[in-house]
Amino acid sequence: MNNTIRIIGIDPGLRATGWGVVESAGSALRFVAAGTLKSDAKADLATRLCQLHDGLEAVVGEYAPAEAAVEATFVNKDAAATLKLGQARGIAMLVPARAGLRVAEYAPNAVKKTVIGVGHGDKKQIQLMVRVLLPKALIDSEHAADALAIAICHTHHRQSVVSRLAMAG
Repeated sequence: MNNTIRIIGIDPGLRATGWGVVESAGSALRFVAAGTLKSDAKADLATRLCQLHDGLEAVVGEYAPAEAAVEATFVNKDAAATLKLGQARGIAMLVPARAGLRVAEYAPNAVKKTVIGVGHGDKKQIQLMVRVLLPKALIDSEHAADALAIAICHTHHRQSVVSRLAMAG
């Protein structure tokens, strides 16, 4: 594919962080890989963050994406859970940034609107549409499906995001 760009989408979570890699050339999308990184729920927070960091670093190293997209954190009623999610999200942004990638952020509703056409869809709708858009995708969890959706969202919005980031930096 000419002008092909490889993008990693990351769905951050402390228990499970989904990742998905796609290649985009114009309007054509191709599935590359996807998976779920899990941390040991019995381990302390620092160890769990290290597990996610090391796993994501290995994925970025293996698949060599050119750009990254991460789902933005939403604030929920449980402040402690939101804080832990924010820390996992920090890892999800740090790893690609340390690899020299620009990292775009997308709100969950923006991802849903891009992939399924409405901003308030459920997980099953996202998984179904990801399978339609990427029929060869091997998806091991809803987290991996969400990560692929984030990567797909970035392929649709990347020109404006890349232009904004270039102007800012």
